[in-house]
Parts: sequence; C-alpha cells; structure tokens
Amino acid sequence: MSHVRLAVLSAAAAATLALTACGGSSEAAGEPAASSTVPVEHAQGTTEVPVDPQTVFTFDLGALDTLDALGVEVAGVPQGTLPEQLSAYEGGDVTDIGSMKEPDFEAIAAAAPDLIIISGRVADSYDELSAIAPTIDLSVDAADPIASFAEHTESLGRVFGVEDEVADRLAALDAAIDETKDAASSAGDGLVLMTSAGEVTAYGAGSRFGLIHDVLGVDPAAEVKSEGTHGEAVSFEYIAEVDPAHLFVIDRDAAVGEAGAAGAAVLDNDLVNGTIAAKNDAVTYLDSASWYLIGYGLDNLDAMVSAVHEAVAA
Repeated sequence: MSHVRLAVLSAAAAATLALTACGGSSEAAGEPAASSTVPVEHAQGTTEVPVDPQTVFTFDLGALDTLDALGVEVAGVPQGTLPEQLSAYEGGDVTDIGSMKEPDFEAIAAAAPDLIIISGRVADSYDELSAIAPTIDLSVDAADPIASFAEHTESLGRVFGVEDEVADRLAALDAAIDETKDAASSAGDGLVLMTSAGEVTAYGAGSRFGLIHDVLGVDPAAEVKSEGTHGEAVSFEYIAEVDPAHLFVIDRDAAVGEAGAAGAAVLDNDLVNGTIAAKNDAVTYLDSASWYLIGYGLDNLDAMVSAVHEAVAA
C-alpha cells in the first residue's frame, strides 16, 4: 500500500476515533446516541450499516440503478463511463470517487461517506475502503443470480426503510421472469455473443450473461467454455456450425465508448447471415451498456428481462 493511501486511511481512522470520542461525551451529557445500524450480509462478510445513511457512494452501477429506482439519493459514483441511463449522476454535486476499477481513496476519505457500495471490479479494495466507511460488496453470485440480487436488494430496502417497495418490485420481476421462461420454452435455442475490437466471444450457462439461459430458460445452442467473466473466443465458422435459432449480441466497444466496428458490422458476413437466427430475423442486439456495465439493478434488470422476452415471444 502506498504512503499516500496509508496517510489517507490513518486520517480517516483518526477522524472516526474523534467522532466516537465526541459521541461518548454527548451521551454523557444526555444527548441522543448515534443512529442505529442494520447488519448487511454481502460477498465479503457482514457489515453493520447505519440506518438511512445520508452520504452514499457506489462503484456498482447495478446498485446505483436500484437506489435510483427506489428514490434514494447517491452522492458519489465513478465518473467518465456512466451510461445514458444513469447520466443524471454525471458532474454537478456528485462526487467523483475514481474509475470503475480504481477508487480515488483521497477523494473518498475527504468526503466522509456513511456507506460505500462495491462489486467485482473493485472488490480487491474492500479492506482499504472499509477503513474509511462501512463498505458492502454487492457482487451478484453467477451461480444463483436472481436469489443473490434479491437478497442484496432486500438488504438495501432495510437500510433505507423501503422494504415494501422492494417486495413489490421483486414480485413483479419474478412474474416477468416466469412469463419469459414460458415464452422461451418453445422458442428454440440461443447463443450469446459479445463483440469487441472486431473479435467475437461466446457466453454460455453459468457465465456473466448466463441470465439468458439459467434464469430466462433459453436453451443453450452449444456448451460454451468460459471462466469467470470471460467467455470463449469463437470464429464465424463456429457460429455457423452451431446454427442457433436465436443470437443475442452485446457490443462491448459501444458500452465502454471505444471506437471500433459496431457489433452488427462485425457479424455481417455470409457465415453468420446463413444461420437460422439471421434468416428468421432473430438476431437481438442487446443494449450494451445495460448488459455490460449496469447489470443487476431494479430498473435495469426489468429492461434486460423485457428485451429477452420480446425476442423469444416474437
């Protein structure tokens, strides 16, 4: 850890001790004790989080989407790569807390947040961020994503006192998932592709985009080999050989704002155009920012399910 980070964390710890000391004096003088906390179980343990925290920072855009849907104010997010759906959090009074992968520890400590939310991209910074403020890792478990997402969302509901609204939204989501599964049961198989810098990668069941197969019931057109968030590099010949009834495409370049051929241009060739999916106009270009950057958020997940439902119900 750098000397700068050590200095920042030491300062944050000192400030916390000072506040604790002041709090002790206040209690002795008969003033109210600090607000209560609620335990939140997350990917890296259990953290006591203040009830209704006022200054909330999040590196997880799915959590940002959820909090926005629930009307909870968020004070700090990574700037520079926010998708259009979350553009309201660009600039203004919103604190820039770093990038999607690199926290700005100095800026975070200076702003003294009450809660920090993280996920996979900055999971390794959990200890350092926890030294500044209560931190929870809301990474979704790819092995059981909907249950994991529901648990995280229910936790946020308890923290911010919106349990009833969360319950209603999750019930509506379950209903939409069931409708999509019913439609997918007779829609044929599918293959999920991501294009990036002219290359093509496939994702299967259990992958970061496994929602399409594991939750929404689209039969996998092939057994795709993948590890973690990475898919399997495939050729156009592979796509033609698999010959899926549906193609679901995510354009990474578009999601992260990089120049490059659009996904549709990359896949515009005789091999791909000869598949059942292409012949039946069943190639679905998913909203790349929604699937690649935001992921599991209340509004965003509803949109993701709707996109798949529209494809398989056509």
